[in-house]
Amino acid sequence: AKAAALDRAGARRLLLTLQQLGYVQVHGKRFALSPRVLGLGYGYLSTLPFWNTAQPVMAEVVQEVHETCSIGVLDADEVVFVLRVPARRLLSFDPSIGSRLPAYVHSIGRMLLAAATDEERDAYLARVSLQRFTPHTVASVAQLRDELEADRARGWSFVAEQYELGMCGIAMAVFDAAHRPVGAINVSLMHDTDARTRAEQDILPRLRLAARRVGG
Repeated sequence: AKAAALDRAGARRLLLTLQQLGYVQVHGKRFALSPRVLGLGYGYLSTLPFWNTAQPVMAEVVQEVHETCSIGVLDADEVVFVLRVPARRLLSFDPSIGSRLPAYVHSIGRMLLAAATDEERDAYLARVSLQRFTPHTVASVAQLRDELEADRARGWSFVAEQYELGMCGIAMAVFDAAHRPVGAINVSLMHDTDARTRAEQDILPRLRLAARRVGG
């Protein structure tokens, strides 16, 4: 009720409606989601233009570079991870499908913001509130604007230790047949002195090919 700005009676009525529809189960005085909720998520995922082609392409990338590959989309000001093929190496930050992050701290979000229209990007920069997650997190809107412009110019984004120390990633946008950005594909890896060089020289060519194959 608090999260939805409703009174308790109104929230309960909504929950009882969801129970009748099969999306909520009632256990005494407690409510819980039912398995039917998964159908809502799959209904969205199956409409993504790259849903049927992305998984095998991502698996090839993982086999070649031995790092985790993900695809994410923008939802308001956050990145939502919608596809993921893990590598055998365990990552300290290992998002599952549906996980969210502020767009400005992840290479997927940076790439999608860079690929947005000038109006969309300006509106985002006007409203974003930057939180420092690590000492390396982007500190100002002016700095973020400059980095997005650089990402847009080169067509890819490399982000290091913005959300968690020791982690970095490189991403490229995925475009549909009308050349609209519908997501971004990324490879995540541990950050060290050679990480950016490896990302640019070894991973980026494979990621560029994967983005073309996944897109329209």
